[in-house]
Amino acid sequence: MLEVVVSHQGRRGRTIGLKGELDIATAPDLEELLTKLRKDNLDAVKVDLRGLDFLDSTGVRVLVEAWKACFKEGIDFTLAPGPRQVQRLFEITGLLDQLPWA
Repeated sequence: MLEVVVSHQGRRGRTIGLKGELDIATAPDLEELLTKLRKDNLDAVKVDLRGLDFLDSTGVRVLVEAWKACFKEGIDFTLAPGPRQVQRLFEITGLLDQLPWA
């Protein structure tokens, strides 16, 4: 189960707080939300991973695709690091040094 809380970050920014598990079952919901937010003429999107208990490769894919789409659209995209077990997946995949961390 994934709990998602969206909060305002200034006028044209959003922070997406995630709690629970971002996996094959829940990733499509986050992907849909991120796509919708990109259409809201935002300047910045921050995804806060601190509340995640679990992250799988599907969740990583959604985050990477959102980062790429935001970059193309001129939206500042950052990630707040998650717990050790979450960050470990980014280390293993070689994405830790590539993604924009806040």
